[in-house]
Parts: sequence; C-alpha cells; structure tokens
Amino acid sequence: MSSLLSESDLIHEADVVWLEDTDRLDYVRQALDKTRRRNNRPPYLRDGRMIGYALLDSTAKSDPDSGLYKRRVFFLLPHDRDSDPDGVYREGAPGEAVDPRTIEARRPGTKTLRSQKGAAALRA
Repeated sequence: MSSLLSESDLIHEADVVWLEDTDRLDYVRQALDKTRRRNNRPPYLRDGRMIGYALLDSTAKSDPDSGLYKRRVFFLLPHDRDSDPDGVYREGAPGEAVDPRTIEARRPGTKTLRSQKGAAALRA
C-alpha cells in the first residue's frame, strides 16, 4: 500500500482515467486533491503534468464546509525518473510514488521493484 493513502480514503472511487499510456512509466505520484466536481477532469496546479485522476461515484459527498470533493490525482514532476532518468530518482522514488500497474479504483497503488528501482532492475 501507499505510505500516504488507505482504502478508506478511496471508498467512493468509481473509475480511474489515464491521460497517458502508463506502460512506459516506472511510477506515478498519487495525492488526494480537493475539487469542485466529482466526475470531470480536475484542475492541475502543480509543476510537471497530470497523468490521470479518479472519478467518484454518485454517493460521494462533498465536504460540508468547503463544498469540495477529495479525489485522487496521479502526476509526475519535472525531476521524476521518466523526464530525468539519471537524476535524483535514478534509483528510489518519492514517498507518494507507486507502480501505475497496481492502481485500480478504491485501492491504493503499491510500491514494486519497478517503481523503486526502475525497469532496468527487472532486467538485471
């Protein structure tokens, strides 16, 4: 499981939408963002790029104070391994990074040898 998310954080997820092909990615970062809507592409306000996001089911309730929904967003930053293979994450990965092959609605992604060490580790 991710070190930051649990299944209880994701009980209202209906589906995961990918904006990019994740087959070539060793990892994606996952985070819960607060958004106005439960079923459209959320705004992306970080450096880097959004790789995917979760859609929520019709039973998801917004926060009574803010009116916002908590939704999972998947992203990569400019210094992540896919953009900078010899950089800081040549080996290892950020704490919120998980293997995109392990992500499904209502289940946090998991860390794998590929997400932590890179595809080259699988060939060694």
